[in-house]
Amino acid sequence: AELVERAIEDIDESIDMHRPFVDDVHITCPVCGKPMNRIPEVIDCWFDSGAMPFAQWHYPFEHEDDFDQLFPADFICEGIDQTRGWFYSLMAISTFVMGQSPYKNVLVNDLILDAKGKKMSKHVGNTVDPFEMLDKYGADATRWYLLSVSPAWSPTKFDEDGLKEVVSKFFGTLRNVYNFFVLYANMDEIDAAALSVPYAERPELDRWILSKYNQLILDVTDYMDHYDHMKTVHAISDFVNEDLSNWYIRRARRRFYTSGMDADKESVYATTYEILNGVSRMIAPIAPFLSDEIYTKLTGEDTVHTAYMPEADESLIDKNVEERMDLVRAICNLGRGIREKESIKVRQPLSEILVDGSYQSLIEDLSPLIMEELNVRKVVFADELDEYMNFSLKPNFKVAGPVLGKNIKAFGAALAKEDAKTLVGKLESEGSVLMDLNGEEVSIEKDFVDVRINAKEGFAVAMENNIFAILDTTITEDLANEGIAREVISKVQQMRKQKDLDMMDRIRIFLGADEAVTEAVRIHGDYIRNETLAVAIETAEDLKQFDINGHKTGIDIERVEA
Repeated sequence: AELVERAIEDIDESIDMHRPFVDDVHITCPVCGKPMNRIPEVIDCWFDSGAMPFAQWHYPFEHEDDFDQLFPADFICEGIDQTRGWFYSLMAISTFVMGQSPYKNVLVNDLILDAKGKKMSKHVGNTVDPFEMLDKYGADATRWYLLSVSPAWSPTKFDEDGLKEVVSKFFGTLRNVYNFFVLYANMDEIDAAALSVPYAERPELDRWILSKYNQLILDVTDYMDHYDHMKTVHAISDFVNEDLSNWYIRRARRRFYTSGMDADKESVYATTYEILNGVSRMIAPIAPFLSDEIYTKLTGEDTVHTAYMPEADESLIDKNVEERMDLVRAICNLGRGIREKESIKVRQPLSEILVDGSYQSLIEDLSPLIMEELNVRKVVFADELDEYMNFSLKPNFKVAGPVLGKNIKAFGAALAKEDAKTLVGKLESEGSVLMDLNGEEVSIEKDFVDVRINAKEGFAVAMENNIFAILDTTITEDLANEGIAREVISKVQQMRKQKDLDMMDRIRIFLGADEAVTEAVRIHGDYIRNETLAVAIETAEDLKQFDINGHKTGIDIERVEA
């Protein structure tokens, strides 16, 4: 409209404002009164983007006094298909004007491919509608998933199943931890933010998770400083899933249940609050919505996005506490793996677990934790684990064959002469060993060796990273009875949930069972009643049937009016 008004020629608003049409339009110079012509040159449009570091601040006409604080940029980010345009034009103009680069770091994000690694194309029909993904899974999960699949500078294979896994494993887990904490904090009417429990007075489990948490802050800060956000999301995910949810909250669950408020309960509330507060701030740049929801509800502040990133308190990082607890976790993981392999339910008690006697001084006082976690009655620190297992070492021909070639037979013979346990220990700790094969010193990698461990009769063994766990798998009549009692408790607790009973509701249990189950319930009656809040266990018929360790058993419950 301004051009129509000022033009010397008679033109209308339908004129095409591009060359060559606009070249025929002239306006009068306000200074000399002569016609003004449009210059014939057209500068490349990438010059505009390359001038961005200066143009955005209107430099040098403005910000002369503080431009050194605004320039150069910490980083720039652009798709790989735009690098020759933007990255290079930025560099060229800045070098010409300032004699230096306009950015300190360059982050180039590569293309997003389909799940099979092919470029997405409407013609092929392998495109993914981003708005559909946002509607189904939310922006937080989609953003988190894209960073978790591969480094930003590598092609990303987009697989919806992977996005679903992020939703359930990370976001679902974090929500569950938060909801669990809020449920009990509200029941106790406690302001966790106001609690102040000295670190030295907190239980070892709390000091362990705080040590892990502060180490996480250090790691995430380092990854973010180096723009390696795949490591960032993996570190946070592993911490929330494995350390916070699968170990700390699970091991501390009963501390939330206890009535009253003592120092131990204050500690578990304070510790969980500190971690949820910090994690919500840590994930805010990547998952802005859930982080804001958790943070604002926890703190009452307006938003997480004006809060500072957490800073590590390195005085709370205790490697001795971490070593102890991580060793216990490793033993428990091995024990659970044995149970699964041997098809022995976790609710079935076992008599003992045997672990390396060299760990006794380090973790003996944590034996009750192992016993409870694995449902064993005793932890035995054995100096000679060889009494309970046999090793056999053979070449892993699939891996070692192509590398060793003609030396593969000599490798098999050399393995037969080695002390199996010692060699396995070296391979686990060092990753490789040197062996003489046909007069030639050859590096033998861990994957070259097929390690097989067989437990002796009545035992089962598992090993990882040179840590061994051996379970006594013999189930005596006494153990079998306790296993039955625990199964009955499990079924009753499930029925409480199905019937939507409150946590503190008292119940009456009805049982229709064979002689074995009846005897087990008689022996462990008090234990069953205490665990299920039952006032009585009565015999009845025509009940819903359950499989209790191979015994068909009828069970029902009813709430007892207060």
